[in-house]
Amino acid sequence: MPCDAGMLVGVELFEHLGAEDRIRLAEAVDLRRLAAGEMLFQAGEPGEAMYVVKSGEVELFIKDTTGQKIVLTIAGPGEVFGELALLDRGARTATAMVLTDAELLELDRDDLLLLFQKTPAAALRLLAAMGHMTRQADDLLKTRVSRNVNEEVAEHLSTLQKIADWIAWFSGSMPFLALNLAWFAGWIAINTLPLGLPTFDPYPFGLLTMIVSLEAIFLSCFVLISQNRQGEKERVRSDIEYEINVKAELEVAHLHEKTDRIHVEMLERFLRLEKLLGAGRAEAASPALE
Repeated sequence: MPCDAGMLVGVELFEHLGAEDRIRLAEAVDLRRLAAGEMLFQAGEPGEAMYVVKSGEVELFIKDTTGQKIVLTIAGPGEVFGELALLDRGARTATAMVLTDAELLELDRDDLLLLFQKTPAAALRLLAAMGHMTRQADDLLKTRVSRNVNEEVAEHLSTLQKIADWIAWFSGSMPFLALNLAWFAGWIAINTLPLGLPTFDPYPFGLLTMIVSLEAIFLSCFVLISQNRQGEKERVRSDIEYEINVKAELEVAHLHEKTDRIHVEMLERFLRLEKLLGAGRAEAASPALE
């Protein structure tokens, strides 16, 4: 349904339009009212219009190769989205879902051309909006191209797991070995040598044997807990390596497509140049024949 000219007031994209131009554009621009949870368009669909948010919020997101949802941006009042597919006549690159009840101004290509004719400055604002989206996508790529395994696992560590990791690390260190050697040597010396100290665990050192057995049991439990943590870390590392390999494969395929497209375009240009050269030679040869 056509929108009211008053709805274009306060929108940055239309702020330099005069009253008459605003009325003319309002007759062409459609107003869409959507409820929360509605899907406006999905990635891969043909793009025939761009949208300006008059009220409400719209979430733009994509899904990566592993099916994870990546939120690109949440468009609020006055913001523009969907312009890329409209400008290059390609498919939608993202999915748009309405988060809250929203009113959207829908502009097709003819509406956009009319807007640019009336106010060329609107083209710069549209480019600025596209640049803003590109910067946000760059920021997402910086954080999602590759993840740190240690950071991924450390986010979910409990206190017990942290203690187990520290004990497992300390039990495999030289200070722990030296501490045990000093403890065993002192215990045996007190209970066997005439040092003037009362013996409390004579040979064969039953109490020491029990303490060492308990120490071995607890240490083995802590080491197993730590090994399970390492196994979990290895699984995360494998998942990350898989994601990187898939992204690298997609990037290589994209480069192949781009190279093939450039090759086809260059062949078409060479054919046009040959036709132009052939026509020029024919024109140059015709006066000589006369």
